[in-house]
Amino acid sequence: MKLDMVFGIHAVESLVKNNKQNITELVVLKGRQDKRLSRLMKQAKGIVFRQATRKELDKIAQSESHQGIIAYVKQGAEEAQGQLLQENELPSYIKSIKDVPLILLLDGVTDPHNFGACLRSADAAGVHLVITPKDRSVGLTPSVRKVASGAAETMPICQVTNLVRCMEMLKEAGIWIAGAAGEAEETLYKIDFKGPMAIVMGAEGDGLRRLTRETCDYLIKIPMAGDVSSLNVSVATGICLYEAVRQRQK
Repeated sequence: MKLDMVFGIHAVESLVKNNKQNITELVVLKGRQDKRLSRLMKQAKGIVFRQATRKELDKIAQSESHQGIIAYVKQGAEEAQGQLLQENELPSYIKSIKDVPLILLLDGVTDPHNFGACLRSADAAGVHLVITPKDRSVGLTPSVRKVASGAAETMPICQVTNLVRCMEMLKEAGIWIAGAAGEAEETLYKIDFKGPMAIVMGAEGDGLRRLTRETCDYLIKIPMAGDVSSLNVSVATGICLYEAVRQRQK
């Protein structure tokens, strides 16, 4: 049986809460005793666990920060739990959204720390769905799960074969699409985010691909007052999502 690894207190705690039956083993730092870990171990009652030295944990996690705990989970278990949507499920899932849809599309984000941070911001902002292309995009790696701090286990995610085709489907479903691009004439503060909306963020460095940019209904930019010409994609994602949140709270 193939297994995935999940690192870190928040990510493992979310896994225990939402996907406990698919955890095969927990590896815990020997001698660590604190409230956070004690609470987690109570929640994980019934799951097989073993203690290991920091050296052993470092070797298992390689370069990742494990925070003294690692979970082994059955590979593909998140998909079985319905957090990873199949592409053919998208139309029916979008129809099932009860609130005004807010969707995040990530056009080729390849850095796991950026992707994990985008998922965390999406979860905090109440995003209903995150869509990424299957190519030129990082998957749900252990690094992504660690940075996402539990959002990777709860946020509905769909990897699509053709992002532009998916965008056209969203338009047909009545969802407007705003793409973040530095060359845009309008700032994000000029766009009405109160209706059904998808926000598209581009890859690190390259931004939106040409066809992705051309398929957007709007292009928006974040005003930059200083000497820095651009922001990290995860930071920019948080800013755009929370402008939508701000407008929807009025």
